[in-house]
Amino acid sequence: MAQPARFTFDLDLGSRPSPTPAVAAAPPIPMVPEDLVAQLVAQAREEAYAEGVAAGERNSAAVAAQTLAAAAGTLATQSAEMAAAFDDATAELRREAVELAASIGRKLALHLLARYPTVELDALIGECMQSLSGVPHLVVRCNPAIADAIRDIATAHMQTSGFAGRLVVMGEPDLRLGDGRLEWVDGGLVRDIGAVSKDIDNKISAYLSARSGRATQQESGH
Repeated sequence: MAQPARFTFDLDLGSRPSPTPAVAAAPPIPMVPEDLVAQLVAQAREEAYAEGVAAGERNSAAVAAQTLAAAAGTLATQSAEMAAAFDDATAELRREAVELAASIGRKLALHLLARYPTVELDALIGECMQSLSGVPHLVVRCNPAIADAIRDIATAHMQTSGFAGRLVVMGEPDLRLGDGRLEWVDGGLVRDIGAVSKDIDNKISAYLSARSGRATQQESGH
C-alpha cells in the first residue's frame, strides 16, 4: 500500500519580506494670513521708497554743490575780468581827461599870451629888480614886437624897486612872443613857454605812470 506523500513547506517563512509600512502623511504647510502678507509688502514698499528718496536727495545735493561750485568759479573769473576791464577803462578815461585838460590849458595859455604878451615878462622883471639894487646893468631880451612895451614896463619897475643900474632892452627875433631872458653880471632868468609846456608834459606822464604803477601793485597784491 502506497504511503501518502508527506507535505513539505517549500517556502521559508523566515525570509519572507516584511509588510511595507504605511507612508507617513506630509505635515500640513502653514498658511500666512493675507492681511499680514499685504502689510509686509506695504512696509517693504515704504522702506524702498524712503531709501530711493534719500538716495535721490543725496544725489541732488551733490549735483547742486558741484553746480554751485562751478557757478562760483565762473562768477569769480568773470568778476576778475570785469574788475580788470573797469580798471583799464578808468585808467584810459583818466589819461584822456588829463590830456584834454593839458590841451585846453595850452590853448588857453597861447590865447592869453597872444592877447597879453607882456604879462609874463612884466611879472619876471618886477620880481628880479627887487633883488638887483647893486647890479650895474640889466639886459632884457624879448620878441621885437613887444620890445618898446617891455622897456616902458621895466622903467616903471626901476622907479619902485630901487634898481639904479643901466637898463638895456633888446629885441631878439628868435624869441617867441611872451618868451624872454633877463641877464645881469652874475646871473640871469629865462622865460621859455616851450620849456614850461615840456615840463608840464613830463609831469603829466609821470603822474599817469605812477597811477598805473599803483594800480598794478594793488592787482598783484590781491
